[in-house]
Amino acid sequence: MEKRPIFSERLIELRKEKGLLQRQLAKDLNITQSTVSDWETARSRPNIYTLISFAKFFDVSADYLLGLKDDYN
Repeated sequence: MEKRPIFSERLIELRKEKGLLQRQLAKDLNITQSTVSDWETARSRPNIYTLISFAKFFDVSADYLLGLKDDYN
């Protein structure tokens, strides 16, 4: 089984830590559930503006989301 990219892994981890389903996260960020699914399965990647939105929403750094750092901030 192929390992997911770090962004996808971290998105899943953070979403679950907040106790959110994909559809709930999608609603909170005004995107579609299928878009969240595509990011979590690495079928696509968010743009820089969405990455910033995720960092703010989850209160983590963009570096953490991208796997450049292993601590949240």
